[in-house]
Amino acid sequence: MILAYIARVDGTPITARIADGVASIPQAEWDACAGAENPFLSHAFLSILERSESAGSPAGWQPVPVVIDGPDGAAAAVAPVYAKGHSQGEYVFDHAWADAWERSGRRYYPKLQVAVPFTPVPGPRLLVRPDMPQAYAAGLIAGIAALTDQNGLSSAHATFVAETQIPLFESAGWLIRQGTQFHWHNAGYADFDAFLGDLASRKRKAIRKERARAVEGLTIRHLTGSDITEAHWDIFWEFYQDTGSRKWGRPYLTRRFFSMLGEAMADKVLLILAERDGVPIAGALNLIGGEALYGRYWGCTEDVPFLHFELCYYQAIDAAIARGLSRVEAGAQGEHKLARGYVPVPTWSAHYIPDPGFRDAIAQWIAHEKMAVAHEQEYLGELAPFKKAAT
Repeated sequence: MILAYIARVDGTPITARIADGVASIPQAEWDACAGAENPFLSHAFLSILERSESAGSPAGWQPVPVVIDGPDGAAAAVAPVYAKGHSQGEYVFDHAWADAWERSGRRYYPKLQVAVPFTPVPGPRLLVRPDMPQAYAAGLIAGIAALTDQNGLSSAHATFVAETQIPLFESAGWLIRQGTQFHWHNAGYADFDAFLGDLASRKRKAIRKERARAVEGLTIRHLTGSDITEAHWDIFWEFYQDTGSRKWGRPYLTRRFFSMLGEAMADKVLLILAERDGVPIAGALNLIGGEALYGRYWGCTEDVPFLHFELCYYQAIDAAIARGLSRVEAGAQGEHKLARGYVPVPTWSAHYIPDPGFRDAIAQWIAHEKMAVAHEQEYLGELAPFKKAAT
């Protein structure tokens, strides 16, 4: 792929280029742009995906990060960009768009994806070093569009974009699409019982019963840092494969990914295990951010009623409260989270469609979808388990 894009930002000439993967960029330079809040945007996490062969050309995720170098020669702004040969592992579905484009006799793939592979975690996608002009973010958008145009690609898609960056994409003419996730918010709770105190009585009782039944005869352990061993990754790999085979047929991540994650980011990992007689039977993998606990993967070798809810939702709330984190983001989809105190929040994606006719058709499709999503979010909000304010 080629990219030769030169423009001016605040009167300063900039050049956008593509790098040969995140791993090829010095870690200090990437992390100076990405910051420390969101572990999924760190050089460690993204380069682990590449080096473990979870993301790469054979997996249909060719890394082509877009970079703008600063006057000092170091990266001033970066964006995690991938050339995709399919639409798997994105969680913002465009299969209908691909079908329509290819029925017209043209190739939808490869396309560009500005995202964290296999990870529906909202966050910034335009990563600018704090000491550089924030207008460099617009330079990244222009560079991604130029990469699309220069290589004759059908489209570019930025998914799970932080809401604060959506106006930048909108100003550049990208189409904006809205989705829904369910997050738990910490209102300064001292413990789980304090959180339950905000719920309607019936919901409190239901959750207490669920928790008691889920852990009967089991021991729950929270592991992080050096407490996580290769033996733990071996058993979690079994959990991950079982869940993957049930949901999508082939796990996205390789076994090596988990070992490398433990080696490079153990202090950011929270592994929650359920054990029966000292043997793990289920587990949930979380990453710890600056403000949020991010639930990622879960699996089990024994089916226990409500254990999924206990490990993925309730234990995550316990951990977030203990760490003083402001929220838990437990992944994509899942209206069942609503009854467990997780409330609907909007998510955002941006889409660059160069072809005018195709863009108009997609814009109409998005407009109809937007109305449906708005109605759904309003309806779901009314179903939240919290006490109703007196009127």
